[in-house]
Amino acid sequence: FGPLLPEFLGGSADLAPSNLTLWSGSKAINEDTAGNYIHYGVREFGMTAIANGIALHGGFLPYTSTFLMFVEYARNAVRMAALMKQRQVMVYTHDSIGLGEDGPTHQPVEQVASLRVTPNMSTWRPCDQVESAVAWKYGVERHDGPTALILSRQNLAQQDRTAEQLANIARGGYVLKECAGQPELIFIATGSEVELAVAAWDKLTAEGVKARVVSMPSTDAFDKQDAAYRESVLPKAVSARVAIEAGIADYWFKYVGLNGAIVGMTTFGESAPAEQLFEEFGFTVDNVVAKAKALL
Repeated sequence: FGPLLPEFLGGSADLAPSNLTLWSGSKAINEDTAGNYIHYGVREFGMTAIANGIALHGGFLPYTSTFLMFVEYARNAVRMAALMKQRQVMVYTHDSIGLGEDGPTHQPVEQVASLRVTPNMSTWRPCDQVESAVAWKYGVERHDGPTALILSRQNLAQQDRTAEQLANIARGGYVLKECAGQPELIFIATGSEVELAVAAWDKLTAEGVKARVVSMPSTDAFDKQDAAYRESVLPKAVSARVAIEAGIADYWFKYVGLNGAIVGMTTFGESAPAEQLFEEFGFTVDNVVAKAKALL
């Protein structure tokens, strides 16, 4: 969509090859100010503050990018963007313990939750290319505040969808995998953990359990839906719910209730290969299935 948006102006805090924010139409701004890409250097706060100024000037759609962990360096400017309801797309990659060997100093745990609870901020953690495209569209079309896109380092499975499911992605949460009739159990997952929820759903379905998978890339967009839609996705009658996200666990009690289960983080990460870390912290099919069965 870049060629269709001449107002698109942004860059990365010295992480463009990792954030993948350099696109085919990017032209660096240097002595020639006719470009559209800013090499900010290692200055996350400065980058975000400059983007706020660009948004306040008007006429441009600014975007910024860095690792999610480094949102901490940009925190004040991020908060000001939300406070001023400025249109800005904030791209944060390397979003979890999936970062791997860089260790807990670089592995986000509480950052997604902190963005979600920031007033006027819309936060999206997509599970594949399709949800990512919808998240970008949401951020581009939004004019009443900033949008944070939370993206994973690792490759993710692409999910199959019907036309109705495609349309419902923009509603923030939707039924990705369904059973016949009323479900006994609901999985709620985001980002890289959606494929884990689908794998657990496959296993339980084969055992005769009636389960549903809800992909919830944006809790704030879902919360804005009417009560009828929210009830159709998360019916109150189904109290057996398991939330799965490689971020701080406590946030998800809002959706699973005090009697639900959460597969999430309760500590900082460790330094090890990503696959080993996911197993160590319980992000496995066997653990998710065990958590689910304990609720039935």
